[in-house]
Amino acid sequence: MNVTIYHNPDCGTSRNVLAAIEAAGYAPAVIDYLKTGWTLDQLRKLFADAGLTPRQALRETKSPAKEMGLLEPGVDDAHILSAMVQEPVLVNRPFVVTARGTKLCRPSESVLDVLDTWPAGPFHKEDGELMIDADGRRASS
Repeated sequence: MNVTIYHNPDCGTSRNVLAAIEAAGYAPAVIDYLKTGWTLDQLRKLFADAGLTPRQALRETKSPAKEMGLLEPGVDDAHILSAMVQEPVLVNRPFVVTARGTKLCRPSESVLDVLDTWPAGPFHKEDGELMIDADGRRASS
């Protein structure tokens, strides 16, 4: 299965998702979207495939969303999308695309929903929290 991750290496959640994908035996295409940026068509497809609106995919913390007025009621999708193209950090992360679907993987264990194969358990996030138990089951949160 092909796996693509839209990744921010400075984000712990994104690093956890990438680690889980790799530990499951995949060699994902890793897109550092802060470097490559986004196009309108790319964002529209990504959000539609994930079943999200631009507002739902908007990163509200640790981004300039508030300063740009994007959190105000009445800001339309076109304005949010345009801002995301200008400031890639406005897109929440990480997004993972596989044959099983497209998902905004927050929390990081939600990546398991779009993988055919999971990492062998036990598998821990970088903070030590258990993602997959010793029996290969998703750990309870």
